[in-house]
Amino acid sequence: MTDTAAELVMNRGSEMLPVADDDPAAERLKRKQRLAASLRIFGRFGFDEGVAGHITVRDPEQHDHFWVNPMGRSFKQMRVSDLLKVDHEGNVVEGEGLLNGAAFTIHSRIHMHHPEITAAAHSHSLYGKAWSSLGRKLDPLTQDACAFYEDHVVFEDYTGVVLEMSEGDRIAQALGDNKAVILQNHGLLTVGESVDEACWWFVTMERSCQAQLLAEAAGTPRSIPHKMALHTGSQVGSSLAGWFSFQPLYDVIVAEQPELLD
Repeated sequence: MTDTAAELVMNRGSEMLPVADDDPAAERLKRKQRLAASLRIFGRFGFDEGVAGHITVRDPEQHDHFWVNPMGRSFKQMRVSDLLKVDHEGNVVEGEGLLNGAAFTIHSRIHMHHPEITAAAHSHSLYGKAWSSLGRKLDPLTQDACAFYEDHVVFEDYTGVVLEMSEGDRIAQALGDNKAVILQNHGLLTVGESVDEACWWFVTMERSCQAQLLAEAAGTPRSIPHKMALHTGSQVGSSLAGWFSFQPLYDVIVAEQPELLD
């Protein structure tokens, strides 16, 4: 987001916030369309790694249910009609396809523990998993990275593929009220009040991991001072800024691949 865009988002405030549709069916369709688009965007950016990776969005009417991509279908080919509706017990109540066990274990606990979270995104993206092996938070090296300054954590306890509900609980608890968690030796996970926001935070966090890896390989990068990093974070790291930054990505992917809405 440019400085001008950041100021525009801040100045216009709540009038720019996405408005939930009063009709649950219409709101559900909107969320599913953005979920399918987000998965296509992940595919375009190369965030896919075999069958790993998942994005979820809470159902607007049944809050103990969420929508998720089926295991084994490429991000690049995802359509609205492919999505699965799952309850917090792991039952697929709508849609056809396999439920990714790790997706259920992680996302069900996040949605259960954090009613304020609408969507969550996770994949084994290259730079995210490379950075996760260091067991460190991101530093405020760039304006974009400031969106995560004092707003992300590291989950240090790697125990293999996340299939135990107790580990899903611990990840949800570690996340707290932050927008992201670095799963050590695993990858990144981001959340938001909308699918748009969760997807954008993942995209820009992955790029921030890449930027820091490049900067440290080239020399000794200089961090943005604490006070300015906090100030910049308030400009580029709000829910509104995350939602707004996603809109160009959504417009382009839908224009180029309209079949995702099927």
